[in-house]
Formats: sequence, structure tokens, C-alpha cells
Amino acid sequence: MQKETAWCNLKASELRQLATENAIVVVPIGSIEQHGPHLPVQVDALLAGEVCRRAAEYMADSVPVTVTPTIWSGLAEHHMSFGGTLTLDFDTFRSVIRCICRSIQQHGFMRIALINGHGGNIAALTVISAELTLELNATVACATYWHVAEKEFNNILEAQQTVRHAGEAETSMLLALRPDLVDQQVIGTFEPPTDGLGAENGVYRWRPIKDWSDSGVIGVPTAATAEKGVQLLEAAGKALATQLANSTIWRD
Repeated sequence: MQKETAWCNLKASELRQLATENAIVVVPIGSIEQHGPHLPVQVDALLAGEVCRRAAEYMADSVPVTVTPTIWSGLAEHHMSFGGTLTLDFDTFRSVIRCICRSIQQHGFMRIALINGHGGNIAALTVISAELTLELNATVACATYWHVAEKEFNNILEAQQTVRHAGEAETSMLLALRPDLVDQQVIGTFEPPTDGLGAENGVYRWRPIKDWSDSGVIGVPTAATAEKGVQLLEAAGKALATQLANSTIWRD
């Protein structure tokens, strides 16, 4: 029988027991933001939660673990011009994560993993996880799921490397997980750029995504398939489970 790993499905007494077992608490973090004409705004939150759920199931028999509900809103100001996006500012984002981690630590958990599913959260989570490790005297690690599974993703993807925005990878995973939310009729009716949102010649400055893409998409959604999505989700879950079970991450 599969062990229950979802924090919200467990009783308080079961969570107290997990704390005595030095369980890892996984906190998925996503975003609600536009994902072009063909994908729903919940992509990042949905995928972060799904990858974390799978990772916990893969490792639950060997490592005590539980997954909190997804923090569904992140830093997405760069998507606001397309509509549909619900963003936080940095101070609020940090405060929400701090309050949740502080609650987790006060219940006796000393290993917390912030698992990200949105590119706009990456830099902030690096800073926040460092601050919280010092403040809470607990290990607060962070990772972005496609970075953890970068090698596996590059072996699966054909038209682009790693995750872009509403491109081959995310569209494939949605086709595998929630095909009812994908408007396949509009894929191919627009021509998005294959890259964007990064530093230019080593210099970074903030820009809205509309400066790169008229559709709000970066990548190649026409290359997406449900079969790739199944492989990507499995690879991400297994890679994340392997890393979270790595004791060197949690060693003082």
C-alpha cells in the first residue's frame, strides 16, 4: 500500500510522528500566470505540485517525507501585460514562504525543501532559502525541478533544451497530465521565439515577456506530445527523489 505523503491528507498526530522521524518537508512553489493562447494559467503551480507528489511517492518507502499544499503565487510581474497573471511582490513572497517554513520548523521538522516550478522565482528562492536556514536553525534547501532533471529533460526534448515558457516541455507535460486544459487547435497558429528572458551578453535587466514574444510563449509547443510529457514527469519525479534522498544535502 502506497504511503500517504500529502501534508493536507495527514492527521496532526501523523505529522507529529513524521517530525520525530526527521522527515523531509517538500514545499512546491509555482505561479499563476499567462501561458500563451494554448495553456492554462495554472501550469507552473500544477507542475510543481505534481513533480513533488511523484518524488515523494518514489522515496516514501526509504525516506520519511511529506508534501505541503502548493504555494500557487510567485513573482510574475513580467507576465502582467498579457492578463490572467496573479503576482506577488518580493517582500510578500518572502513573507509567505517564511511563515510557512516557520510553522513547519515549529512543529519539529528540520529539513525543508522549497521546490520551484517558475523561472521568475529562482533568484528569490536562493536568497530566501539561505536567510531561512540561518534564521530557523534548520536546513532549508531549494531547487527548480527542471534543473534537477536537466540531463534527462535534454535527452527527451527534441526541439528545445530544458523548459522554456509554454513550449515543448510544459505543453507536453500538460498533454500528459491535463489534456482537457490544452487548446491544441491554436498550437501552430503563432510563431514564438525559441529563446528569451535571459541575460544579454552577461548583463541582466528586467524586461516584460512581451518584449520577446507577441504570444507570451517562448519555445516550441508544436513539438509537444503527451508521450514526451509522461517521460518528462517521470524523469523529474525520479531525479528530484534521488536528490532529496541525498544525505549530503542535509548534512550540517
